[in-house]
Amino acid sequence: MDTKDNEPQASGLDALFSSARVVHRRHFLAAAAGTAATGMLGGEALAKSAKADSRKKPVVTEQDRQHMALAISTMRQAGVVDKTGGPFGAVVVRDGEVLAASGNSVLRDNDPSAHAEVNAIRMACKKVGAPNLRGATLFTSCECCPMCYATAYWARIGKIYYAAAWTDYADLFDDSNISIDMKKPYAQRVLHPEQMMQADAQKVWLEFRKMPDRARY
Repeated sequence: MDTKDNEPQASGLDALFSSARVVHRRHFLAAAAGTAATGMLGGEALAKSAKADSRKKPVVTEQDRQHMALAISTMRQAGVVDKTGGPFGAVVVRDGEVLAASGNSVLRDNDPSAHAEVNAIRMACKKVGAPNLRGATLFTSCECCPMCYATAYWARIGKIYYAAAWTDYADLFDDSNISIDMKKPYAQRVLHPEQMMQADAQKVWLEFRKMPDRARY
């Protein structure tokens, strides 16, 4: 009985050892390194996948849609009805509260910086009494131009939603062209930025850096 019970086990071991082969130590180490590297790469892939999953797009809520609808309505009011500037509208929201809503007023104010996003951010900052809007969301009817994106960045806006893309109105406004221009070397840009008097400016930075009550934002 014992013999019969052991026969399948012995047969399995025989098959296992018969398939084994002698590997030189040098080749064994190389194979082991390759296996380890494969494992590491697999681990990196899993880590990247997990990181990507953690940055999945947030779920757009019905309230988000209402805020964007307000931005689009403001867009039409500014560009089509009141004609204060181009058809652009923006809304700043924090903790569910609309802090500000504004359209483009470049023509009304004779101010090239009076884009809808800049106007809305200025209004929101005045409302909260601070130069930043941490935790706020910007809903804009159109993809931010570089100036508006920078303004939102400096305002510490937490998230931007936009409706129309640059490509939807590239024949009318320069947003995409400005973005392309800013990626070029200074000498090739439209405005040809050129440095001068760097040392004099550095002296002011040194002085400012030593101030214990220097501005922080």
